[in-house]
Amino acid sequence: MRRLPLNLWIGGTVVGILLLMALFAPWIAPVDPLKLDLPARMQGPGGGHLLGGDEFGRDIASRLIYGARTSVGIALVTTLVAVALGLVFGTLAGFLRGLPDRAIMIFNDAFLAFPGLLLALGFMTVFGASRTGIVIALGLAYMPVVVRLVRGTVLSVRAREYVEASRVGGNSELYTMVRHVLPNCMAPVIVLATTMFGWIILSESSLSFLGLGVPPPAPSWGNMLSTARPHAAQAPHMVILPGLCIAMSLLGVNLLGDALRDWLDPKMRG
Repeated sequence: MRRLPLNLWIGGTVVGILLLMALFAPWIAPVDPLKLDLPARMQGPGGGHLLGGDEFGRDIASRLIYGARTSVGIALVTTLVAVALGLVFGTLAGFLRGLPDRAIMIFNDAFLAFPGLLLALGFMTVFGASRTGIVIALGLAYMPVVVRLVRGTVLSVRAREYVEASRVGGNSELYTMVRHVLPNCMAPVIVLATTMFGWIILSESSLSFLGLGVPPPAPSWGNMLSTARPHAAQAPHMVILPGLCIAMSLLGVNLLGDALRDWLDPKMRG
């Protein structure tokens, strides 16, 4: 029996803890994350609050747990949106070729000319600062990466013998594309989606830090960092703890993505 790699264990554990925090936040959080406790303002870890209090005395541990729910929820939905749109346009471009391919890739390359976060900032000015706005903006910003990957994979798969056999057997182009081409493109898409999940957590935190994310007082790791910045010298734990959550989440997701890449690609094994 093949041993699971260490990065899969570590990455899977970190991501598993992150998902559990997001799913069971109401039961895990010690207190209401919006409850004010003015005597505990900028109090350090210990005492009545496990990880201390923020500038309004709200429990930092509870806000970090609910912040995980915000980040994970937005990242999951955004990843699904980006992957779904990328699969549709990438498959059409790679399978149909010709004019559809050129038209799709012209718009796709235009989006790729801008960094993902900068493109998301542009979309946020249109959709506004809300959960829905963040999902749409980041989904559109990261979709071009999926389109390019799927198109390249489809171009490789469409030349395989089983695709030609499906055509010779009288199957329609749509059936061949959905039944034979698309399933054989999923391995690299799964790896990219895992890595993209981490990118989106970081992007959502960046937008929240800039005041374009989830509106306060709803907790988010990004807006927790933003509100803690003026108090960094007096209460450094207010900055360190949400920053540590973001860093550990990205580390776990990247390790899991590397492990999935090695696991799904036979050439990377060993």
